[in-house]
Amino acid sequence: MLTPPKNSTQATNFEITLKHHGGKLGVTGSCHELTINNNGNNHGILIDCGLFQGKDAKDKHGNERKLDIEFPISHLKALILTHTHIDHIGRLPWLLAKGFKQPIYCTPATAELVPLMLDDGLKLQLGLNKGQRARVLELIRKQIKPIPYNQWHRIPLSSISRSLRSSSPLKTSSSYLLLRFQPAGHILGSAYVEIKLPNNDIVVFSGDLGPSNTPLLPDPISPKRADLLIIESTYGNKIHDSVETRAKRLQDIIERSLEDGGAIIIPAFSVGRTQELLFDIEHLIHHNNIDSKIPIILDSPLANKVTKQYRRFKKLWSKEAKIKLSNQRHPLNFEQCITIESHKEHMQIVNRLKSTAEPCIIVAASGMCAGGRVMNYLEALLPDKRTDIILAGYQAHGTLGRDLQNKKETVWIDNQPIDVNAQIHTMSGYSAHADQADLMKFVEGIEEGKKEVVVVHGEDNVREEFERVLETRNYMLR
Repeated sequence: MLTPPKNSTQATNFEITLKHHGGKLGVTGSCHELTINNNGNNHGILIDCGLFQGKDAKDKHGNERKLDIEFPISHLKALILTHTHIDHIGRLPWLLAKGFKQPIYCTPATAELVPLMLDDGLKLQLGLNKGQRARVLELIRKQIKPIPYNQWHRIPLSSISRSLRSSSPLKTSSSYLLLRFQPAGHILGSAYVEIKLPNNDIVVFSGDLGPSNTPLLPDPISPKRADLLIIESTYGNKIHDSVETRAKRLQDIIERSLEDGGAIIIPAFSVGRTQELLFDIEHLIHHNNIDSKIPIILDSPLANKVTKQYRRFKKLWSKEAKIKLSNQRHPLNFEQCITIESHKEHMQIVNRLKSTAEPCIIVAASGMCAGGRVMNYLEALLPDKRTDIILAGYQAHGTLGRDLQNKKETVWIDNQPIDVNAQIHTMSGYSAHADQADLMKFVEGIEEGKKEVVVVHGEDNVREEFERVLETRNYMLR
């Protein structure tokens, strides 16, 4: 527990505890609770409330995990969302169903993306019709309180703080916490979270951090101070390909595939990965590195909606991306990109490609091949040796994407065995997660504080290796 320094006169009986309701010993289901005990009163803050995926979706007996919220919520004062990937927001409807009525804090871009990302889950997991989904999403919208980056905001811990106004000085008090979002560079709207405690200590939750030097979003900048840092470790044991390397590899795969004929299938998350891929493909077309006539098929209604939000929030783009816009380039809305909306049109394309094997590039959800329209493409085209599959991000244990990455010769789709004759490629340069070097850059960029570190959001061997790296550099692990 963190306690106030001996010379502190505030919150004399103040202490905090950290609980993990998901995302501590795995990569999905992120849900962390910061509990503040002040003079015998417990006040909790929840950071993310994500869905378990892959092997994390099963308990130790191999049974499907319940999605119900099984921890107490009456003491919770707020939910903080770091970003909108489903493994960070997917259990939000179940949290509300349990009676959570407190504010949900996030960035403005995240506030726009949350309903889009949850809509599919409400349909598939709960079988809700359009009207029912709309009512649930409206409840969520009412509780969401957007906070811009780099702006401190009070989270009340008692009725005393309700009399405080934002015009008063932002000094810490035992009656409230201070919250601030900073850009995490992971996806649009993503943030790491700074929480200033009543004793002026600062707790930082990294959320998911993005890699350095990506062309679409700016790099995350370390906080100045962290007394307790909770940091992800998804790729804490790897070094990614550089942006230049990933573009060249993408070009090489496309060129080789065009020589053979056949389709290139890129399973991609609707938010983040899809937009990075479109950005690079437009760059290759613009510089005549690949044939400008090859159709680029974006087959994901959700990804199409998310991409529109990326265009809407252009002010959050990197300097490089903004320069392209000023030069009348449209990296997320170029002529060769064909968007597919209806299921009927989707199936027509799948059947056509199965019979003709004509060259094209397909970007479709889901990123781990765990559902979505990409499954129909895989079922139809995996047996064809002219097909190329590009796995452009993390593939969780227990997913079809992981089986393909592990070069299994036969996989199962809709309870049917499918022979895998396609070429399978893995490109780490498209990961939306920081690698070991970027994670250490973030940690070592923190100038002040106790710098006590909790490592989360990683497979056991990865998390343990990243912890060893931290220990060799004399960081205190918790």
